[in-house]
Amino acid sequence: MTRSLAAQLRQLTAEVIRMGGLAEAQVVDAVDAVVRRDVPLAQALIIRDLRLDSLQSEVERRALALIGKYHPDEGELRRAISTLKLAMNLERCGDLARNIAKRSLVLSAGEPLLPVTGAIERMGRLVAGRLREVLDAYAAGDVEPALDVWRRDGEVDEHYESLFRELLNMMAAHPGTVAAGAHLLFVAKNLERIGDHATNIAEILHFQMTGVELVGERPKISLPTLEAETTPS
Repeated sequence: MTRSLAAQLRQLTAEVIRMGGLAEAQVVDAVDAVVRRDVPLAQALIIRDLRLDSLQSEVERRALALIGKYHPDEGELRRAISTLKLAMNLERCGDLARNIAKRSLVLSAGEPLLPVTGAIERMGRLVAGRLREVLDAYAAGDVEPALDVWRRDGEVDEHYESLFRELLNMMAAHPGTVAAGAHLLFVAKNLERIGDHATNIAEILHFQMTGVELVGERPKISLPTLEAETTPS
């Protein structure tokens, strides 16, 4: 590996780690915006998401330029391509956090649903923790913590399923909560999707560091069907 290529790969890694810190903060703040009914926080988060979009585009541009200029060997190529995939997953986490923030703006205008909000907070902390663990693994160049996140993917699914059922029961018993409950269903689904992206990142890191793809099914349970939206109403 030439010194220039090595330096540029380190810079790309640093940029992805920076993106990861921003994405994690977006997820934490999105959950806080829902729990604390914090309108200014949600509005600031929506604007900040543009920064993640910009960084993702810059990482993509630099990685492709690096590949075209240096024709890296297999290991170097895995590192370069991994930065592309990681940046894409982190940008998507930011989009999902932005969607949660938009839902929180609607929820803040109504009455709080405290028991369910507590469940949202617990799931949000779990998902943000998973994201932090895989990003720490990337920064440390250690595949084992990433594998641990991959193995525990089903825990996020279990939280989502429990919250899904709780919300449906609440809406059935109290029709006046249906509108807010529908927004919280999408908040929960977006959190579940962020958990999936953390697991995607774990798989990318495993391939980057070992050259071997993870095989077999992720530890999953059967989930209720609800698509995470791209742009909430």
